[in-house]
Amino acid sequence: MKSTSHHDERIANMTFASVYPHYLAKVEKKGRTKKELHQVIEWLTGFNEKKLKEQIENEATFEQFFKRAKLNPNAQLITGVICGYRVEEIENSLTQQVRYLDKLVDELAKGRKMEKILRAG
Repeated sequence: MKSTSHHDERIANMTFASVYPHYLAKVEKKGRTKKELHQVIEWLTGFNEKKLKEQIENEATFEQFFKRAKLNPNAQLITGVICGYRVEEIENSLTQQVRYLDKLVDELAKGRKMEKILRAG
């Protein structure tokens, strides 16, 4: 499934702060913790607790969020379908990075072991 430029633009302009509460609610509803969510986000982006809080407080768009991130070199190991898209086939790099994050949050909520989520083996 190809994403459209309108879809990519909409994702780029969405703020991380507007989506973060949904990520948190999703994982907590399934018995996972805020600490685990932050561990997953830090693995993907390099944002520690302080930097993550800054992104939220400054209402960074996903475009700004991922420009400031240091994407994990193993991020390309994230594969599968999320929101109807196969993440490894998404052509727009920003949209792909956002879907990487969505996929990791989804795996966390589904109870996947942390070492598997973090692509440690």
